[in-house]
Amino acid sequence: MNQFPEFDARPVAFFDFDGTLTTGDSLMPFLKFVVGTPIYYAKLALLSPVLGAYYAKLLRNDIAKQIVLKQYLGGYHIDELFTLGERFSEEVIPTMLRPEGMERLRWHQDQGHECVLVSASMNVYLKSWAKRERFSEVICTALEVGKEGHVSGKFQGKNCHGKEKLKRVMKWQVNCSPIEMYAYGDTSGDIPMLTYVGNGFIFTKKSFRRVV
Repeated sequence: MNQFPEFDARPVAFFDFDGTLTTGDSLMPFLKFVVGTPIYYAKLALLSPVLGAYYAKLLRNDIAKQIVLKQYLGGYHIDELFTLGERFSEEVIPTMLRPEGMERLRWHQDQGHECVLVSASMNVYLKSWAKRERFSEVICTALEVGKEGHVSGKFQGKNCHGKEKLKRVMKWQVNCSPIEMYAYGDTSGDIPMLTYVGNGFIFTKKSFRRVV
């Protein structure tokens, strides 16, 4: 009897979401979808100092993101957010998809490769979309849930961004033994993951180029 675990040795492709499989950010459109247009813009005006500090690199990504999430999602029940997230993934995400990114995804799927979504975007809408698009797993940012099921806007764990993406990919790899790894991204925050896998590609202008 074999006492060792059986690893899946298929090649694996890790895909960033925002800007790689989509043409831009998905979080703010989701927040607008949740609260509605009037409330969305009213809250956005209140958050302008926070966003300004973030874009000026005076405020860390994870801190700014949690402030925004608290303003928009604080008090919502997690079940309601997953329900809204499923609707968002069906009604809005298809209008945001980047053809070049989806073409890469389909190619890997057609080759029988395992595909894993790795994103700083939120679990409440990525889970249902990724399941429909046949990803084997989703590695992403999750919302912390209180005892009664409500969220405050804080993360469960860390924001899945930059070096944290690489840490989670490496943790995932412990239980697998792929013969080859690929990764796709579109920003400097994806570089640690892209350089680690050996076959990293970054989207610039209208195509993916290999990261050396």
